[in-house]
Amino acid sequence: AALLNAQAPAGASGPVSTVVAHPTYVTIPLEITVNRPAAEVWARVGKYCDIAEWLQVPSCTILSGKDGEVGAVRSVGNEILVGKTEYSYTYTQPVREGRPYNLYHGTLEVRPLTAATCKIYYTLMYDNSILADDAARERDKAQRTASFTRAIQNMKTLAEGGTLPAPPARGGRGGSGR
Repeated sequence: AALLNAQAPAGASGPVSTVVAHPTYVTIPLEITVNRPAAEVWARVGKYCDIAEWLQVPSCTILSGKDGEVGAVRSVGNEILVGKTEYSYTYTQPVREGRPYNLYHGTLEVRPLTAATCKIYYTLMYDNSILADDAARERDKAQRTASFTRAIQNMKTLAEGGTLPAPPARGGRGGSGR
């Protein structure tokens, strides 16, 4: 039970549960074709902290572990690398004290199509039941879809040797998850 209930923030009464009673899992699958070989694309956009460039966030550093290895934690969302293959990785965000856990996960993958082309796949999965209502859930999904669509378009641009446009104004949500 200790793992299921985080300690309450200072000044609050009693523990705040991080467990969500009735989760509703959402997936956002995105893909884009790139006119470069998979190995070149992965070398350009597949390092764990390359996210800072293509998601256009101020910075990314490795907080613990070794860059690119399972268990590494990056500063963007305090995300933990939980799985990887030659041209993919999957990450999650940790349980946070006093907040319901939304099981946020993301996977970045590059798959060869031909010797000269590939596809970038980016899939997000999370629980949106903690949001207030259907309208809030739709707004959240639309915002994440727009943000990560921009991210895969940026990856394509970078991998094909282009320059990124200026980042859009941020609305106070840092990181890639919550």
